[in-house]
Amino acid sequence: MTDPAPRIVRTETPQGACAQLHGRWGAAELGTRRQWAAVSGQLQSNPAAPDLGWDLTPLQWLDHVGAQLVWNHWQRAWPAQLDCTDAQRDMLERVAELTTGTEPPREPWRLAEEVDRLGLLVLHGVNHARHMLEMVGQLVLDMGRLARNPRRGPWRDVSGHLYRMGATALPITALVGFLIGVVLAYLMSLQLRQFGAESFIVNILGISLIRELGPMLAAILVAGRSGSAITAQIGVMRVTEELDAMRVMGIPHGFRLVMPRTIALAIAMPLISLWTTLAALAGGMLAADLAMDISPAYFAQALPAAVKVGNLGLAMAKSVVFGAFIALIGCHWGLRVKPNTQSLGEGTTASVVTSITMVIIVDALFAIGFKNIGI
Repeated sequence: MTDPAPRIVRTETPQGACAQLHGRWGAAELGTRRQWAAVSGQLQSNPAAPDLGWDLTPLQWLDHVGAQLVWNHWQRAWPAQLDCTDAQRDMLERVAELTTGTEPPREPWRLAEEVDRLGLLVLHGVNHARHMLEMVGQLVLDMGRLARNPRRGPWRDVSGHLYRMGATALPITALVGFLIGVVLAYLMSLQLRQFGAESFIVNILGISLIRELGPMLAAILVAGRSGSAITAQIGVMRVTEELDAMRVMGIPHGFRLVMPRTIALAIAMPLISLWTTLAALAGGMLAADLAMDISPAYFAQALPAAVKVGNLGLAMAKSVVFGAFIALIGCHWGLRVKPNTQSLGEGTTASVVTSITMVIIVDALFAIGFKNIGI
């Protein structure tokens, strides 16, 4: 039985070299990964050239998929030497007639264009930085206005944001923190048991969770949860023209939109961070009891000696910075949303990515600047 696999056999004829096509050149055969790889390699070994003839008469089957593949390999031009049946020629002529245009040539790499593109990115970043600086300055002015006349402050907005950003975030942060504590304790127990240093798990969990992982984990969760919500809320106000209406009525965006969210998240973030850290310590305590027979009573007794109180103060301080920056970044991207749904989605995504990046950078700066605090 004749082999149906598509293939190319190169032969020598009195007219010169000739590439003969054998097998079935159809969608079913060319759709198989193994056969497609084999045919692609054979086509590369037989590039279209004026001195190379093509013989299609040995083919068992040729449909429009195979004809399109051959036509593209010929660079969409008829070869100088071609043997084929009338049906095969008709099919190739239909493919040639229905093939639209040619692929646009790839533009060559130019240093000037790359420099120009880099310059545009730098200017774009400078524009965002300038807007953020303006927001921070306006926030300082609004805080001074609030200090001069506290009774006229948007306290109901602050209270509502505290509940939505703080209280409603407690379940998810507690769950994630608890599971992180369990995972860390189990991983550390495998290593500490090899050296008989099981008791040091209190030191490792305490310093890592209280000082670093607890605040940063809580901030990342809040950035993905509340930061995106802030951007979406303000962005929808842009789409529905509420921001324009506020400007017409003389209601400042900074005092009514940015400042309440920043104050609320700066207050809620340390509490969420402490809550997440406690949940993580509870998970680590449970895992240490199950994996290393370290009782919760010993864990609670050794923890204050293992972790100085300065670490907790540092964690709360940087949590305030996390919360304020997450709120400012969310408001920044929300105010820059254009009145269309695509810009709203892009702004929300950029807000989350920027907030999480900011959390990691600020945490690294705190770790470097206060490396001797609490030790």
